[in-house]
Amino acid sequence: MTFFKNLVRDEQGATAIEYGLIAALIAVAAITAMTSLGSTLSATFQNVSTEMEAGTSTP
Repeated sequence: MTFFKNLVRDEQGATAIEYGLIAALIAVAAITAMTSLGSTLSATFQNVSTEMEAGTSTP
């Protein structure tokens, strides 16, 4: 019985779970930001590539 009382009072597991949830939230935010930045960066490089091709094909 005292084992279960100690288990209920023990907050180390809860703290670890909280840190895990915070880390997961940060990871999701970072992945979202990097995906958005990657799309924007890809579009920028595509635009530069198109402009360079147009500049080199003119006689």
